[in-house]
Parts: sequence; structure tokens; C-alpha cells
Amino acid sequence: MSDSAVMPSGTAGGRRAGGPRLDHGTHLGGVVAFLLVLVAGLGYAVVSLVADMNAVGEAPLAYGAFALLGLALLIALAFEFVNGFHDTANAVATVIYTHSLPPLVAVIWSGVFNFLGVMLSSGAVAYAIVTLLPVELILNVGSHAGYAMIFALLLAAIIWNLGTWAFGLPNSSSHALIGSVLGVGLANQLMNGGDGTAGVDWNQALNVFKALLFSPVCGFVLAALLLLALKFAVRRKDLYEAPQGEAPPPPWIRGLLILTCTLVSFFHGGNDGQKGMGLIMLILIGAAPTAYALNRTMADDTTPAFVQASTAASRVFSARAPGAAVPDAAAARRTVTEALKTKALNTPPVYAALAALSNDIAASVKNYGAIRTVPAAQTQNLRSDMYLAADAVRVLPSAGADFSEADKADLKRYAGLLNDGTRYIPGWVKVCVALALGLGTMVGWKRIVVTVGEKIGKTHLTYAQGASAEIVAAGTIGLAELYGLPVSTTHILSSGVAGTMAANGSGLQMTTVRNMALAWILTLPAAIILAAVLFFILRHLF
Repeated sequence: MSDSAVMPSGTAGGRRAGGPRLDHGTHLGGVVAFLLVLVAGLGYAVVSLVADMNAVGEAPLAYGAFALLGLALLIALAFEFVNGFHDTANAVATVIYTHSLPPLVAVIWSGVFNFLGVMLSSGAVAYAIVTLLPVELILNVGSHAGYAMIFALLLAAIIWNLGTWAFGLPNSSSHALIGSVLGVGLANQLMNGGDGTAGVDWNQALNVFKALLFSPVCGFVLAALLLLALKFAVRRKDLYEAPQGEAPPPPWIRGLLILTCTLVSFFHGGNDGQKGMGLIMLILIGAAPTAYALNRTMADDTTPAFVQASTAASRVFSARAPGAAVPDAAAARRTVTEALKTKALNTPPVYAALAALSNDIAASVKNYGAIRTVPAAQTQNLRSDMYLAADAVRVLPSAGADFSEADKADLKRYAGLLNDGTRYIPGWVKVCVALALGLGTMVGWKRIVVTVGEKIGKTHLTYAQGASAEIVAAGTIGLAELYGLPVSTTHILSSGVAGTMAANGSGLQMTTVRNMALAWILTLPAAIILAAVLFFILRHLF
């Protein structure tokens, strides 16, 4: 299917009257530059990976293991690449259809700010989706089952994204990835007897669902209200008129539209780029745990605070385990792992196990002097203990635990330091994800741009409508990143455009709205089924 096949018929040059020209070819120099950047990025990833492993004395991987690691990383970067041309088309649709920027300039501009958004991201979203996965798969991500999990969830999300893109439907990459994660968790649960102890963390999933459900409603309502407020406050007739011909809008309107496009691109990079980073870190932790299982960039002077926080948390746990036998480290690890699977953490034996883990963590870090100097042989066990303790602290409130304010403060500080020690993103991972997302922005964007610009409303997008939709999208995505919530750029922006069309009385093309709603409804079940089937197949192949 060609890009022109999705454009409205009966228009000159295959486009709506007054619409932008999207049929310009790509210059050969641009193609060469694109490929050079792509190859340079992949080369940088390989060199950085080898350097990190050599720096900590990680044993060289066998050729087969290195090939498997390389394939997993390529698939993860391919997801971000597809995410770029699928989702970011929403950010550039408004500036293209209001003639604020030429199409080629718009996608390059958006790609650059996607890159910057990833590079300057906080990392809060990176592990939000990871926590949905079964505990046993996270702790054993380097196993055959771990690789099957990574391949299944990424391939399922890519397949669904490409399918919806082929039909020009603004589908959410976040939605697809979360559905894939759920599919892997459910398949793992069924393959382990269906007893509910090896599946999805549904409490965490519910928080993610709320963000995904709220964001499009927020986009529709707030964009509509903002447009109505603009009409009341700013009495400029040209702001509410469709572009005439191919002339750019007045300078102040053009500046506003470019600014909103920039912000949406930047915050999209900051939010969506982190999802790929979290999965890449899982892959690296499984394949090269000595180099990546612990944050060896933590300063040595954090050790006293870390030991003190661990000791304080141990006292909190011990106070809730009167008379319970104190297990050794291995038994404590098993107890907490099983409790996390069943969510039955609020019991004296589990508190005793958590106290033992906390004491062991404190003793290990104190003995080695710093996380940076933990020996290779102890890295995996210490990382598992720290992950289990942090996840237990996160889940305890929903498991019925009720702590005093002082105890809550101690546990919050402890969990923060544990996460600092296990959750980090090396600079080269950020660079590679940023390149994948930024380069993806410059490929295949036309289909989604046409849908957003021409097929949601019955009339041409006005300057005020484009600005309203993008201001709301930028604000919502930025706040979501601040609170560590994965949201959909696609759903927020496209629903925002629909909201402005409804508020303006422009009318909606119900066929497109119905198809978008259908894609929104079907994405989760389709991604769940795809990922579950792929996980089942790959689990047996591996």
C-alpha cells in the first residue's frame, strides 16, 4: 500500500485542498546521512558494551550468547524505531497541516527533540512497565525463559504497530507494549500450572491502565476546553481559520505551533524512550550481570547512608516479626520471592525474611566498601536481594501493611537507595535509544500524519485547533513522565484533535473515529494474544 492510498480521494494531487504537499521524494544525501548515523549508533553500542564488560572483568560471552544478546538489543532498538515513525507523526501533523513547517523540516526537527527528550529523561518511567512482569522472569532474565520473554513481548508490539501503521491508524506503542507484557505474564502463569503465582502484577497493571484510560479522555476534554477559552479570550479571526493555500501562518501563531510541536516531541522522547531503555537494561542484566546488575557508578560516599537505611529498615521489619525464626539469606530470598508472587507479604515469617535480607544487604555493602567494588561472584545475589527488598516495600501497602509515618519514611528512603543501586541507565543505552527513536521519526510518518490532519475532522485543521491539541498533549505527557506513568502520545494527541473539532462544531469523520476507537479497544487483547503465542513457541524453542 502506498502512502497516497490513504489520502482522501477527489483532491488535487491526492490531497485535500489547502493541505500540505507530502509527495516530495527523499534526497540521496539524506538517505546516506541517515544510514551513516544508523551504522555509527550501532557501532557505538557494540564498542560501549564490550568496554563495560572489560571494565568489570566480565568473562567474554560465547559466540552464541553474544549473538543472542545482539539480536535482543537489535529487536529492542527496532521497537523504538517503529515507535518513532508511528507515534511521533502525531506531533508533526499539526505543524505540517497548518504550513508552519515544511514536512521534511518538521520531521527532522521532531526527531532532534525526540533525541534530546530521551537523553534528558529522568528514568522514572523506564522500570514502570518492567514491574508488570512476573518476579521469577525478572530475577532470571538471563535464562532461556528470560530471552523468550524479551523476544516475545517486543516482537508482538512491533507486529501490532506495523499492522496498524499499514492502515494509517494512530495506535499507541505504549498500549501495544503493555499488552505484550501482560500476554507474556499470562502465558507464563498458564505454563506454570495456572496457580496465579507466576503471572502479572495486577495491582501495578491497574495503575498503568488508569493512566492509559485517563490520558485520551483528558486529551479530548482539555483540548476542547482550551479551544473554547481561546475563542473567548483571544479575538483574532485568523487564529480560527483554516490555512489559505500554502502560505505559512502569521509569525506569532507559527511560533506557538512550532513550540508546541517541539514540546510534544521532547516529552514523547522522554516518556516513550524510557520504555525501551527499561527492557534493554533487563537484557543487559541477564546477559552481563557483573557489568549491569548493579549501579557501579554510585559514589563510594553513599555507603554509610546505604548501610544506615538498610539497618533502619531491618528494625522496622523485625518489629513486625515477634517470635519468628530468622532465616539465612538463601531461605529469606525464597520466602520473599514466593510472597511477592502471591502478594501475601503481611505475615511475621515474611517480615523476618525481609529483616534478614536487609541485614545481609547492609553487611555485604559495608564489607565490600561500596556497590562499585562488589565482586563479580556476589553481584547477582546482591542484586536479587536488593530487587526483592525494594519490590516488597513497594507492594506491602497494597498487601494490607499499615506503617507509622516514621516507618514509612524509613522504608521510602530505603527503597529509594535500593532502586538507585539496581535501576540505572548507562549513557550509551540512552544514546542508542535516542538515535533509534529520532531516526524512526524520519521514516514512514506520512500515513499517520494524513489521518490526524485530514481524517479526524470534516474540515481543515485550524491554527487554534492545532495549538490547543498540542499544548494539552505536551502538558499531559510531561506530567506523566514526572510521576513515572507510561502514557500514549498517540491517544492524547489524536483525541485532542477530535476534541477541538467537536468544540469548534467542525464535525467528526465517524469512520475514522470508529476505527481509532476499535484500534484502541483491540490493541490490548491483540497484543496479549500475540505475545502469549510467541512466548509459548519461543519458550519451547529455547
